[in-house]
Order: sequence, then C-alpha cells, then structure tokens
Amino acid sequence: MNPLVSVSWLAERLNDANVVVLDATLPPVGVVPVVDTRGRYVEKHIPGAVFFDIDALSDHTSSLPHMLETDEKFSRAMEELGVGDGMTIVVYEQAGVFSAPRARWMLKAYGARQVYLLDGGLKAWEDAGKPVESGEVKRPAAKFAAKLDRSQVKEFADIQKMIAAGDSQILDARSAGRFAGTVPEPRAGLSSGHMPGAVSTPFLELLDDGRMMTGDALKQVFEKKQVKLDAPITTSCGSGVTAAVVALGLELAGAEKVTLYDGSWAEYASRPEAVIEKEG
Repeated sequence: MNPLVSVSWLAERLNDANVVVLDATLPPVGVVPVVDTRGRYVEKHIPGAVFFDIDALSDHTSSLPHMLETDEKFSRAMEELGVGDGMTIVVYEQAGVFSAPRARWMLKAYGARQVYLLDGGLKAWEDAGKPVESGEVKRPAAKFAAKLDRSQVKEFADIQKMIAAGDSQILDARSAGRFAGTVPEPRAGLSSGHMPGAVSTPFLELLDDGRMMTGDALKQVFEKKQVKLDAPITTSCGSGVTAAVVALGLELAGAEKVTLYDGSWAEYASRPEAVIEKEG
C-alpha cells in the first residue's frame, strides 16, 4: 500500500462519507511568534477537512511533549472528530512535510488501517486549482475503538538495550548541528548531541521541494548512510514528530521493521543515566 495519495485521487473521493480528511499542521519549532496553524485551518482548508490537533491529542499528564494518549482518550477524541473505524483517512498539512506523518503514524499505531498522506499537502491541492473553504467543520460523531500496538513504540529502556547491543539502527531526525552537539536544543535545559551508535538522518534530507522524495531517491539516501532496510530500525527526533517523517521515508523505501521512540530526545537527554555523545 502506497502511503501517499495524489490530489486527483482525493478529489475523486472527497464527497465519500467514508473518507475523512484531516489537517494535522503543527507550528514549526522555535519560530517566534508562534504560527497559529488552527487559525490558518479556519481561514482555509480542503472542503470537509477537520483539524487534527496533535498537541491537544497528546498525553498532558506527561512532562514530555507529544506523548501518546491512552486508548480510551484517543478513542473519544476521534469519535468527536467524526473519525470512525474502517474509514479511509487522508492527512495533510498546510505547507511542506513536518507533522502530518506524525498524525498518520499515531492513527496507524492506534489501529486505523487505511491512513494516507496527501502528497504535496494543501499547496499541491491549491496549485491544482482545487477548491478550499473556511470555517470550522463538524462531522457526525463516529465509533473509533483505539488499541495501541505497543510493538510499534520504543521506550527509554528499549533504547538503552539497543545501545548496549551495539548493532541496532537508530535514525535521528534532528538537524546535523543538534546531532553533533554544536547547536543548542530548542527545548531549554536539554543538552544537544546524540545517542551512541545513532545515525544522523535530518528529516529535511528526505524532502524535495516540500514533498517526500520517491522510493528510489530515498533508498539512495539511506544507502549512503549504510542503513540496512531489511533489518529493524528505530527512528527518533526531538519529541517524536519528525521521527515519523523518517519512518515514512523508510516505509516508502521498502523497510518493514520500523519502530518509533516516542519520548525521543526530550526524554533521552533528560535522563541522568543517558550517555550523550558529541562531535568535534
């Protein structure tokens, strides 16, 4: 199953009641003033789309950002959005590729089967001359029974075991400077640097003009980093968001054994027992 769908594919199905479209745009990290992505959604979105607020749909009992919610809370939130079991879900963002893959990964981790990413997002939709609308959208309530597949998620203890093994593949989606420890982290109090044995894989390297690269191009990127696509791979980033971009890139390149470290660097660098390496 190709995780990407085209503008024409979505346009043909836009009036299907079993197809739900989600705007899952998060504000970019470190940008001041903070971008009001919900406000931009209200101003302009694909007809019928509802706003999938990743921040609001995360676990607020945790001190870490963007952690997965309980099954019960996520189920209730999806039902209120009108996202139901068995529906075809198409996720997009307003520009570029940053947070929509996280929304897709969340939905799949909770059991949704048919979840796609709109290739090119809202920009591609508008560039193709397709209509947009404004205002909030209220879909009819639906039944969604979330059951988190824990096998898709890595925790700190898992990462420690992987590092100790010495041959695990951990791909870090943060910038090269943050990975090297030469650029500070955007979150106060965290040291930059990287996990022992991790591979620097900045998520922007997987994009071409604001879109995901093709499978062959992605394979070349991973081959240059000596990533074994047929072996288990875990992705990480600052808070579990762009790790999903790398996970999507791996999926497009043909990798099948991909997991995501939900706590990512926000958790790892805050643990006193964590070993942090720097370059230079």
